[in-house]
Amino acid sequence: MIDMKQFVTLFKSLNKYDLSNGLTFTINAPGSITYHMKIDEQHLSSPNTAHGAAIAGFMDCVLGLSALSQAVTENNLTSTVEFKINYIRPVKLGEELVGHGRVIHKGKTLMISSGEIKNADTGELVAMGQGTFNTYPFSKKDFLHDFTTTI
Repeated sequence: MIDMKQFVTLFKSLNKYDLSNGLTFTINAPGSITYHMKIDEQHLSSPNTAHGAAIAGFMDCVLGLSALSQAVTENNLTSTVEFKINYIRPVKLGEELVGHGRVIHKGKTLMISSGEIKNADTGELVAMGQGTFNTYPFSKKDFLHDFTTTI
């Protein structure tokens, strides 16, 4: 079985999307994660409002990492099959967001995750989503090679 601390270290080093968008996360338990994002100028679509794609990308991270954190416990990886997002309120420049994701169904080859993104200061719901993720063995990607040469 994969050591979760080693997985997190490798994931953080390989995930350029998180690095370029200032995202940080915590794996609370397999299948349950918390992500953080601060809205900066690069995320804006108008002078003070975040682009919906920035929130959608963050939601994909929230949903995807919750599924991945469960899958790696069985030596599997995941890929997004589909996800749905509901935007509840606009997000403004400088707002801190917190996303919570959890696996709500785990089948043989598919997982379903749900997620919520809230304003970290006010607790107001910003967006909610649900995603479906395919699971497949490490051996189908070079990830296992990267993982085993890193530890």
